[in-house]
Amino acid sequence: MPRVKRGTKRRARRKKYLKRTKGFFLTKSKLYQSAQEAANRADRYAKRDRRVKKRQYRRLWIQRVGAAARQNGITYGQLIHGLKAAGIALDRKVLADIAVKDAAGFTQLAEKAKAFAPKPAAKKA
Repeated sequence: MPRVKRGTKRRARRKKYLKRTKGFFLTKSKLYQSAQEAANRADRYAKRDRRVKKRQYRRLWIQRVGAAARQNGITYGQLIHGLKAAGIALDRKVLADIAVKDAAGFTQLAEKAKAFAPKPAAKKA
């Protein structure tokens, strides 16, 4: 069986990694092994952080909706429960967008939710 030296294949693979790590710090963009490790680590973080980004946006939407709900005299939980009971199916992303861009429309939604939300129990003294 003939000997294979892998000249062009090896060079192509190395160039691919070095191109991917072009802006990385020091040897991570210059040396093949460092570049390979850095690129693989970057891929792992990128996959993880695509999931984290979804969580962070949901938290932001909930904060915005909660702040707008408190301005209208209702808690976040009561608002969500009231909207669900009223049959208004809006997700948190849309609610946050309405709260930021259309305060009057959000006030109408809050009033609907107040009508359907359970009344808080009276505190015993």
